[in-house]
Amino acid sequence: MRSTWYRWIGYATAAWTFAYGLLGLYWTFGGRGFPFGVGDAELTAEEEPPLKFNLLGEATPEVAGPVIAALGLVGAVVAVLMARGYAKGPLRWLLPAFAWTVAVALAVGIQDYRTLIVVAYSPIMLIVVPFTGLAGEFQWSDLFTVPRLNLLVCLLAGVAWALTAVAHRRRVSGGCEACGRTGEDSSWIDRAGRTATWIAFFAPLLYCATRWAWALGFSLGIDPEFYREGQEIGLWIAGALLATLGALGAVLTLGLIQRWGEVFPRWMIGLRGKRVPPMLAVVPAVLVSVLITSAAWMYVRVVAIDGVTLSTWPLTLPEVFWVVWGAALFVAAIAYHRRRRGACDVCGAGGAEAGPPLTPRATAASARPGRR
Repeated sequence: MRSTWYRWIGYATAAWTFAYGLLGLYWTFGGRGFPFGVGDAELTAEEEPPLKFNLLGEATPEVAGPVIAALGLVGAVVAVLMARGYAKGPLRWLLPAFAWTVAVALAVGIQDYRTLIVVAYSPIMLIVVPFTGLAGEFQWSDLFTVPRLNLLVCLLAGVAWALTAVAHRRRVSGGCEACGRTGEDSSWIDRAGRTATWIAFFAPLLYCATRWAWALGFSLGIDPEFYREGQEIGLWIAGALLATLGALGAVLTLGLIQRWGEVFPRWMIGLRGKRVPPMLAVVPAVLVSVLITSAAWMYVRVVAIDGVTLSTWPLTLPEVFWVVWGAALFVAAIAYHRRRRGACDVCGAGGAEAGPPLTPRATAASARPGRR
């Protein structure tokens, strides 16, 4: 199914969109479980306006329900038309415009930081918390709430809409539906890949430094009472663990331009010397880029509304740079994918996958007599 995703992604997107539209109809007529705005207890408990944290922070089922139902019906029709390669008249550009608008709205527009929290803290809850004495402070029920899981599902649906748009473009532009190659296969992404990778490496380090500082006892000027409360409940330890994951991810990002990102290194017993499957790097990198970008836009709104002071900058300013991090990581991942995609099994375009660049020593060794 992974190799033929372009054939079924539009129909899968249509099915999800129609089902969510039915939920909108259900909420319109008083159904329970509305996960946005007034139905989001976590947001309504905030002292500040919920709209600052989420664009649907003040949504009601009476207003949002009919909109969701209508968009669900229209979106299902659009996704089916795109899956069938329909591109006549104005619909040639109207269909992809609708798809990309929905994709950005679902994956970034209606999101906040909680989707990233669910994904990032799940391994911490599973592996780290039980061995650090924090199990009593952090519960699975606090992490996996209905509004948070709803945002995660919507984000994945946004990715599906983006893939639907990509598959439709390939289908109507004459390119290969499987690999997307056309007669002209050069792209600015290929040239920007290395620079984007280094930007993606450095961008999260300011955030990591502030979280490590809090865990080590440096408040960095934030409200002393708030800092003490965070120490009592282990908040800064959890933040340091999350920052450590971010730093490890930054290091792994360098694999997109390094030899060990294409061939498993020697210390990986059982895998050393074997080819790294490209999707093993591309899929996580793309998903992380979407997650951190969706979270970053919330912090951009907060900073734009509240500004930055000496006592608040560590809380919100480092996350603003996640916009740069997300964009750079996405470009780096796509450049890596394009470099390693190899020959297409459908159209035959592209030569054999280029291996990692040989070092001068390896080049000399390969030229010795008797070497095969």
